[in-house]
Amino acid sequence: VQLQASGGGLVQAGGFLRLSCAASGRTGSRYNMAWFRQTPGKEREFVAALVWSGDSTYYADSVKGRFTMSRDNAKNSVYLQMNSLKPEDTAVYYCGLTYSDVDVAQVLTYHYWGQGTQVTVSS
Repeated sequence: VQLQASGGGLVQAGGFLRLSCAASGRTGSRYNMAWFRQTPGKEREFVAALVWSGDSTYYADSVKGRFTMSRDNAKNSVYLQMNSLKPEDTAVYYCGLTYSDVDVAQVLTYHYWGQGTQVTVSS
């Protein structure tokens, strides 16, 4: 399984970006995906997850109301629409894939990771 993340860039505070993550290989038909982010010297932190069963989405408190995660099953892809960006959203964003329905906000739950895409928000 390979994950390819894209869509990062430099944006001013208040702006928006849309991240994409495409899964390829033998993913199977039922899997959950999430976005995490990481800044230098800090642990990778949960941003959003989309769970296949029930088609539920979960968000970190810091991004609720600003970020929206969606999925296109036909393209084996997930997206993260990020609006009203803040300088504190600056990080490398990673997509992850898991076959577990529990602890979807935990890094260790994920079996595969994309390479990361840099998001920089200037003030």
